[in-house]
Amino acid sequence: MAKYFDVHPENPQRRTVGQVVDLVRSDGLIAYPTDSCFALGVQLGNRDGLDRIRAIRRLDDRHHFTLMCRDFAQLGQFVHVGNAVFRAVKASTPGGYTFILPATKEVPRRLLHPKKKTVGVRIPDHVVTQALLAELGEPLLSSTLLLPDHEEPLTQGWEIKEELDHSLDAVIDSGDCGTEPTTVIDFSEDEPVIVRRGAGDPSRFE
Repeated sequence: MAKYFDVHPENPQRRTVGQVVDLVRSDGLIAYPTDSCFALGVQLGNRDGLDRIRAIRRLDDRHHFTLMCRDFAQLGQFVHVGNAVFRAVKASTPGGYTFILPATKEVPRRLLHPKKKTVGVRIPDHVVTQALLAELGEPLLSSTLLLPDHEEPLTQGWEIKEELDHSLDAVIDSGDCGTEPTTVIDFSEDEPVIVRRGAGDPSRFE
């Protein structure tokens, strides 16, 4: 059964955040709120956790996982960002965008797109997510909590616990969560390609 953590949306309790991060470091799989919608998250090197996310969402090996990064400095350790792309990404973060970029050697190979060698990255604009990332000290390997038989992502913590109680180790609920997945921009080539229109305004990349 998944543990249920009720976290204050503006002043996350340090003890609770620490307990969640301990779970992540012990190869736990969590559902946590972001500024777009709930996400599934595991530690970067958690191979079993990656398989569990794939099983929950029924994903194939071409799915781009996202590294949820605390800030731009951390993001730059895991993806290659050229000057033109740097300006565009910097102007759009933190916020409701995920960027697909060529990965550095810091990213485990099994996370990469098999042909493009790319990975998704994003910087969330959400107090609780930022508190988790600060305590963890590294990106959270993440995927939108969108179930295969649902058209919309789950947006309520209790609803997620009810639906996925035996598949998760913890659900973090802070009451305030977006309902729309991020806008996904592919920067793996020179020109940006809008892969998914969502929470972030896509017009700046058109």
